[in-house]
Amino acid sequence: MLRVLIVEDSAADTELILRSLRAGGFTPLYERVETAEAMRQALARQPWDVVLSDYSMPHFDAPAALALLQEHAVDVPFIVVSGSVGEDTAVAVMRAGATDYLMKDRLQRLAPAVGRAVEDAAVRHERRRLEERLLLSQKLEAVGRLAGGVAHDFNNVLTAIIGSTELLLLDTPPGAPDREELDIIRDAGVRAQELIRQLLAFSARQVLNPVVLDLNRLVKNVNKMLRRLIGEDVKLVTALAPDLGAVRADPGQIEQALVNLALNARDAMPQGGQLTITTQNVDIADGSPAVSVPPGRYVLLQVTDTGVGMDRETQQRVFDPFFTTKPRGKGSGLGLATVHGIVRQSGGDVTVESAPGAGATFRIYLPCVTAALDAVGAPAAVTAPAAGSETVLLAEDEELVRVLARKVLAQAGYRVLVAAGGAEALALAERHDGPIHLLLTDVVMPEMSGRELMRRLIERRPDVRVLYMSGYADEAIARHGVLDPGTAFMQKPFTPGVLARRVRDVLDG
Repeated sequence: MLRVLIVEDSAADTELILRSLRAGGFTPLYERVETAEAMRQALARQPWDVVLSDYSMPHFDAPAALALLQEHAVDVPFIVVSGSVGEDTAVAVMRAGATDYLMKDRLQRLAPAVGRAVEDAAVRHERRRLEERLLLSQKLEAVGRLAGGVAHDFNNVLTAIIGSTELLLLDTPPGAPDREELDIIRDAGVRAQELIRQLLAFSARQVLNPVVLDLNRLVKNVNKMLRRLIGEDVKLVTALAPDLGAVRADPGQIEQALVNLALNARDAMPQGGQLTITTQNVDIADGSPAVSVPPGRYVLLQVTDTGVGMDRETQQRVFDPFFTTKPRGKGSGLGLATVHGIVRQSGGDVTVESAPGAGATFRIYLPCVTAALDAVGAPAAVTAPAAGSETVLLAEDEELVRVLARKVLAQAGYRVLVAAGGAEALALAERHDGPIHLLLTDVVMPEMSGRELMRRLIERRPDVRVLYMSGYADEAIARHGVLDPGTAFMQKPFTPGVLARRVRDVLDG
């Protein structure tokens, strides 16, 4: 099917043009216009594959038609088909942007010319789409690096704020004069901690604990919570493929992505509507324009709403951090950015398809794996962290965190050797006569990374265990936030209770 807009005042000439196109193998769906207003309405009504225009008509001409097409900012081939016109006129209209120029007595050239023009337009469109996608990817990557760096530094500060406040709360009974202020400080720190987690998710620098899981089971498990979140005026429908393949991902993060998409859909349906979650297996071919992932088999998790939809400009920015169409104070602008980061870090891609008034569809593609599903049990019961008497070598370049960790571990009964960096830690270990049971080290330090420190320490003390800590995990991991098997890692900010419990867990491991 070829959508042809014909700017022509002669019905007979129009029929000759259509006959030539059909002879060339096209099936034209056409509309004929002969005034500027009629052409304007036709352009607004639907997209066109090509515009064929006579040069001169009683109330309109080809240069005016070309200018009108260019006003609409659409890349549609414009071919002049005229009875007789001078060479200078033909050159002028080509310089103005016309794709080609044909005489009506040589219409046998029309079909090949249209075919070339439509093909070239498709190539240009695809090139622009890929360029836009590349620019978006580069922009998100740059902002992600910035967000990860800010999060790393800010997490050190939050660790000291939250940890010190909790230590003070332990010594301040309920009802004491300063108790309310301490609670306010802690609550503010926890809220800031959640914001930093979202930044880390967007920047793909959070720590993931992936397992082989069934997305159908995950959707069913989170179904009840989603119904509460979206409200009674939004109908939740699921259509899950019975033969769905398995994926390797962090179930908590995928649940977070689903929740964020559901909340976004709810806000797009203020008068109610329908939210549909579907799953299916899909094959991505090499060079597929739909998604930026390698070819192969994928599991598709699709979330569709019947909301207000988005225009093209909004769709291009929808995954930008802090971009929101909500009123000031009604949203952080990190929900969809977080979804993008989670999916990208899981080796997949997320796309959006929408139009004003037509709802929105978000598609999450995750690589399909053939491994057996991992058993996912109930979380362990929370118990009070046990104290200890072992020797811990603490290496941390941030003084606020170093002071807090030393105090927490000392109060729990551990003997703590404190160093501000890798070289000082190695020197302490060299001078210390007794055993060192655990190295508690920051991942990123100026002179020596935590990994390098552990590598050099274990040459002298092969029995030492290690617990890494960091505001993000780029260097404590094998690739993009996925923990190496057996790596003990603690995300900053952490509380005194979490620190004591993780140290005990690693020592008892």
